[in-house]
Amino acid sequence: MYLNSNKKKLIIKNYGLSEYDTGNCIVQIALLTFKIKNITNHLKYNKKDFNTERSLQILVSKRKKLLKYIEKKNNTQL
Repeated sequence: MYLNSNKKKLIIKNYGLSEYDTGNCIVQIALLTFKIKNITNHLKYNKKDFNTERSLQILVSKRKKLLKYIEKKNNTQL
């Protein structure tokens, strides 16, 4: 299962404030999580696909940074 435009719109609609809210951190995290799940599933069957493994590490790092940003942002608002 890859991320086609219909699934992307559905994720944006579920997690965003509107259907065009693609810049929201929560939406970006949801999209990255979907991609990470798919790549992880791919790597279960293709264990020697090192390029995909590297891209997975990059996506996980991006998601981690966004989660850290949201946590920092929420702590300053309290």
